[in-house]
Amino acid sequence: VFEVKDGLFKEFSNKASIDPDNPYFFIIDEINRGNLSKIFGELLMLIESDKRETYSVKLPYSGEDFTIPKNLYIIGTMNTADRSLSLVDYALRRRFSFITLKPAYNTNKFNNYMIEELKYSKEELAQINQTMEELNNLIKNNLSDNFEIGHSCFITKDRSDNFAEFMNEIYKYEILPLVEEYFFDDEILVESIKNKMNIYE
Repeated sequence: VFEVKDGLFKEFSNKASIDPDNPYFFIIDEINRGNLSKIFGELLMLIESDKRETYSVKLPYSGEDFTIPKNLYIIGTMNTADRSLSLVDYALRRRFSFITLKPAYNTNKFNNYMIEELKYSKEELAQINQTMEELNNLIKNNLSDNFEIGHSCFITKDRSDNFAEFMNEIYKYEILPLVEEYFFDDEILVESIKNKMNIYE
């Protein structure tokens, strides 16, 4: 027997609707990689600010009327270097506001978090900041700032006590493959970047 069950978004919407005094944030990571017409369907209309709690759609399986509460905020993340961005159609784009997040190397917030929470030394942090700022400037000047490399690979407590070994693994297995893809037709540039990162076998 087929049993109709609420999906995650409907459950979350129902939770938000009974608590109207508090904001609820529904986060869809890498939203552009999904089949957006299947994800949203007729909900594309309902997520517009002037349609909230005013318009409803009848859900195809349960037959229930469904509306989206005003205190529910949908956040979709996207990587601007991802070629699948071209699949995000204008019907979706015009229903969202866009905020660009840049790598935060050598900012107070990043530095404090790395030292206080992740226990990097000031010398280790200075090395990360200098190398990655130089690398990102090179990427920006040769491609665009959409291809700059973020700091997620360094945000970990699970790392080797040997900092040089840890950095070599990050550079060699996480950052270098990206660089080689970015500059696949410029071996000299890739080699100079490898030297800058001091990668060893």
